[in-house]
Amino acid sequence: MPEPVLDIQAIRDILPHRYPFLLVDKIVEMSEEHIVGIKNVTVNEPFFIGHFPDFPVMPGVLIVESMAQVAGTLVLKSIPDRHNKLVLLASVDEAKFRKPVRPGDQLRIEMRMEKRKATVVKMRGEATVDGVVVAEATLMCKLADRPEAAAV
Repeated sequence: MPEPVLDIQAIRDILPHRYPFLLVDKIVEMSEEHIVGIKNVTVNEPFFIGHFPDFPVMPGVLIVESMAQVAGTLVLKSIPDRHNKLVLLASVDEAKFRKPVRPGDQLRIEMRMEKRKATVVKMRGEATVDGVVVAEATLMCKLADRPEAAAV
């Protein structure tokens, strides 16, 4: 696999998320309207304790959150004052979950921009494991001012 375009340190500089809710490990491709991120799913993820103890499966909402974080990385990367902004999930449409995501899987999340206005972005994407689609969705994100106390 090629060197990441953004490693975890660069992602942490862009996204405000932190453990246990930072759900993207690296970005391997990125252009103005397209991004591909990787999430390594490990058995020590906190959600596996209860979902499900005898058959650990990554919750679908967290797969969608991973997709949103990859999308948010693309949106925030292009904004000069990104430390003063947040990308908030506004809607999830046409979400489909095709196969369970299990410990040891590597999610490849590909997101493509469909529409972009000043403060709203619509992106369509899919998550795959070993080339097989496990989830897909259309996400609408809203760019908002970050509360002053939280700005870096």
